[in-house]
Amino acid sequence: MDLESIPGVGEKTARALSALDDPERALRAGDVEAIATAPGISQGRAARIARGAIRLEHDDPGGFLATDRAREVYRELLGRLEERTVTDYAAQRLETIYPSPRRSRIEEVQSFAADALEREPEPAVLAALEGVEPLREPGDVRVRERCLATTDAERYSEAREAIPELSVEIVEDAQGLAELARGYATVIALDESFAGVTLDGDVQVRPDALETPAEVVPERPLAFFARNRDRLQAAIEVHREAGLDAPCDLAALEDGLSRLDEDGTVAGDDELDRLTTAVDDLDAAAGAAESVANDHLREAIREQDVTIEGSDLLSLVERGAGVDSLLSRELADEYAAAVEAARDHLVDALDLDQGEAEIARRAFSDEPTFPVERDEDVIGRLRDELTAAKERRAGRLKRELAADLADQREGARQLVRDALELDVELAIARFAREYDCTMPEFVGSGEHGDAGDAVGFAIEGGRSPLLDEPLEAIDPVDYEVSGVALLSGVNSGGKTSTLDLVASVVILAHMGLPVPAERVRLRRFDDLHYHAKTQGTLDAGAFESTVREFADLAEGGEGSLVLVDELESITEPGASAKIIAGILEALAENGATAVFVSHLADEIREMAAFDVTVDGIEAVGLVDGELEVNRSPVKDHLARSTPELIVEKLADEARDDRLAANGGAPDGGEPEPVFYDRLLEKFD
Repeated sequence: MDLESIPGVGEKTARALSALDDPERALRAGDVEAIATAPGISQGRAARIARGAIRLEHDDPGGFLATDRAREVYRELLGRLEERTVTDYAAQRLETIYPSPRRSRIEEVQSFAADALEREPEPAVLAALEGVEPLREPGDVRVRERCLATTDAERYSEAREAIPELSVEIVEDAQGLAELARGYATVIALDESFAGVTLDGDVQVRPDALETPAEVVPERPLAFFARNRDRLQAAIEVHREAGLDAPCDLAALEDGLSRLDEDGTVAGDDELDRLTTAVDDLDAAAGAAESVANDHLREAIREQDVTIEGSDLLSLVERGAGVDSLLSRELADEYAAAVEAARDHLVDALDLDQGEAEIARRAFSDEPTFPVERDEDVIGRLRDELTAAKERRAGRLKRELAADLADQREGARQLVRDALELDVELAIARFAREYDCTMPEFVGSGEHGDAGDAVGFAIEGGRSPLLDEPLEAIDPVDYEVSGVALLSGVNSGGKTSTLDLVASVVILAHMGLPVPAERVRLRRFDDLHYHAKTQGTLDAGAFESTVREFADLAEGGEGSLVLVDELESITEPGASAKIIAGILEALAENGATAVFVSHLADEIREMAAFDVTVDGIEAVGLVDGELEVNRSPVKDHLARSTPELIVEKLADEARDDRLAANGGAPDGGEPEPVFYDRLLEKFD
């Protein structure tokens, strides 16, 4: 995919996108989260780029939503869908589903939506999804106790690029390598010339190290899994609860994660835990061992009755002897017991093995002294021994765990992607269930879906999702239009809601999604022009602009759907009727589909140069002052107005009153016409 050919992507953005691991996959999948990880690209921009890539793939010209009101309806519908997502990813991913006139794009999303409708949004699955997020790279990983070494400057540059987690050092010979070994726990020599050289310390000759970085730096894959451990565990739970086919061995992945701490260290190994604790507690344990020995000696001295003859005291003084000699002569056994107690305490407190214990016991000398003190050199050697053993153990465990997890990395990525995509599917499924949706049927075989079938749209049992009412409180609407039609009806009878329903159905259908109706058939439109009701009469400039807009539409609106709500409000009623009649004539000639809501339907029909269809949302009557309305427009029927219904009601009431007052009509006929009857005649 040529990145710069994507609408809205220039050279700079293309360079940023090329930094992604797999930009083509992310763009084709509409993976907004992955696209947003490219340098300098926000999530909002990522969604626009994803839509642009989809448009490019399907040769979609864009601009289906041709007016502000059409775009408002789309955003409201999208908001309804996004409200039913659990993850931020799913909400962003839905932003890439937009209404398109292209068959290939519609069918692509329809296939996805059909699978989504098979999903069951179980509470356990939704709860598990709350912990799923897109995976994150761990950032900079630095390992300080290990280094790479080489004699070659070019090799040095390659090593720094291939394994940035380790320091890379240049040495001249084996002596330089030996000096590095004194400063690092492990030195990895990259030059084969060092093979066979024997040096103190952990020096490994690995000419292939740059080709197998996971073996040299197991911290790299471990850091990835440690950073994403909770997200992966949540994705595992989603797969199990939803019964999804897993792209990797869930048990093996779960086992690997259980052996990993949040900081990337290996967890659950008793020997490593023992060595780590021993290193951490060494100084405290040595101090406690000293106290054990000295407490033992103090108690022994208190209990000992020592008598020194004058000649012995003189001899000790002359030889410059001190308490050590006295301890050696008089308390030798007690001292030996005190030192042995100190050694045992040190070994037991640190849980040392046999080899480590041999070093630890040398920390307390057999030569009597008081107070008893540890030999810091021996303690230092013990610390080095324990630290080296700990690092060897940790290194081996890291390599083993990294080897186990490394092969799972791509599977783990797919595991999370599948869980996040499930959230998108479940949002569509929840929307479809809550609004009682069905998949629409596009009719006709032509580019606009109109060949061989004159229908523009046909909705059966539709309920507008834009109404702030429970679904059961919304009256279902049946409405079908072929060509152009006027929609008449009483105030508050539901004309605008009918337009909203039509717009919602058409937008969702062209998004490839289920629609809120029992059945829907429609042609595939090029664009949707939905003009909302204008508030007040427009000034001359705004009026001219509006007329120009309809002129452009009339000239090229063959594949358009035009919905207009009371256009007559833009100017005087008489002029409005003429203008609307002219617009309808042009749209009819071009084969567009249009519904114009108007209170001037009768006047427009008289002025139109063709037999324009007039449909009506009929008010059945007034009940307790409230209109009782049949919400489904009646075909080829001019609906009565609200004033007519009110006058009719008043006339009936007046007639009943006269009959009651006169005890019946004169000569057995009808009562004489009065004021309300004369008004009612004007509506005929």
